[in-house]
Amino acid sequence: MKIHEYQAKELFKNYGVAVPEGVATSSVEEAVKAAEEMKANGTSLFVVKAQIHAGGRGKGRTKKNNAKGVILCKTIDEVRDAAESLLGDTLVTIQTGEEGQVVKTIYVTDGVDIEKEFYLGILLDRAKSQNVIMVSTEGGVEIETVAEETPEKIVKEWVEPGMDLAPNQARRLAFALGFEGDAFKKAVKFISALYNFYVEKDADMVEINPLVLTPGGDVLALDAKVTFDGNSTYKHKDIQELRDTSEENPIELEASKYNLNYIKLDGNVGCMVNGAGLAMATMDIIKLSGGEPANFLDVGGGANVETVKNGFRIILEDPNVKAILINIFGGIVRCDRVANGVIEAIKDPEIAKKVEGVPIIVRLQGTNAEEAKVIIDNSDLNVISAVLLKEAAEAVSKVMAA
Repeated sequence: MKIHEYQAKELFKNYGVAVPEGVATSSVEEAVKAAEEMKANGTSLFVVKAQIHAGGRGKGRTKKNNAKGVILCKTIDEVRDAAESLLGDTLVTIQTGEEGQVVKTIYVTDGVDIEKEFYLGILLDRAKSQNVIMVSTEGGVEIETVAEETPEKIVKEWVEPGMDLAPNQARRLAFALGFEGDAFKKAVKFISALYNFYVEKDADMVEINPLVLTPGGDVLALDAKVTFDGNSTYKHKDIQELRDTSEENPIELEASKYNLNYIKLDGNVGCMVNGAGLAMATMDIIKLSGGEPANFLDVGGGANVETVKNGFRIILEDPNVKAILINIFGGIVRCDRVANGVIEAIKDPEIAKKVEGVPIIVRLQGTNAEEAKVIIDNSDLNVISAVLLKEAAEAVSKVMAA
């Protein structure tokens, strides 16, 4: 689950993570009012930032007004102009793709003076099964670029599961960034507080790029990107309330209502599977057969009539889908029951109308796979059965070549 920058910074404050002052708003007048109040409190420079669930906003541009996603303003009038140019326009960044995302909220924040920029990120290192804190002196640059071109500039500290971040680890990270004196103490406090937030809120990732040192010696999170483990949000009502469904793909959102794991892709072959690993293998098979996967759809362990029906509904929302490959492994669930469920789902009047003219390939393997194939073959429906992956791949090839 993703949240906006302004939401992340509000959460940071509760953990003692230092951030610049700022106000989120969805109207031009409120943006101007916020800037006026900030000016009265001593702010002389403002930054107006588009709030969308995508990175690269600073380098992005809006479609209509060709405005940057992050605009530096010296006057109240410039804040007004920035707000007008962003709100309601579509921002295109390297992460949104050409379709972009509509800017519905902006964040008016204090344009702090910067002496130096850094990078700080926290996430799970799956290879080590440990949380890892990464820092770099190359702030303001995509960390992927740093990792590729100058990996020696990334310093890491791993934390044992169930253990707190040790004070000496936070000090090593602050030292690696070159902090000294009072700024060093503030950096140690910042890193420790941010890690506490990451653990206690069950975050998937926390990224500060840039983390900045001001001429006055303050250490601040100038930007904030946070994602949470969707399986843990039931424990955090405050996090659940921050979900912005308007930023999510409508089909993916619909799928989540049925407990289906769905991710839309750009291909033409829809796939319905049970298990994430099998989903990845299925997408590989589709590509090897000359097609392109249109989605990742994991129906989970219960491939029954209802889940299959809902899976069809979700997949067929995509007009690019020209064929569907159902790849189910029958372990706990029997393949013959899945086959009957697929047939019943296809015969449903609503589904039947949608799948008309769309070839369906069903590959069932596991318990009672042979019986399942007989059921599919005798169904008199436009369904192609397969038992082996090779058979499924060949069926996909024939369908895409037709």
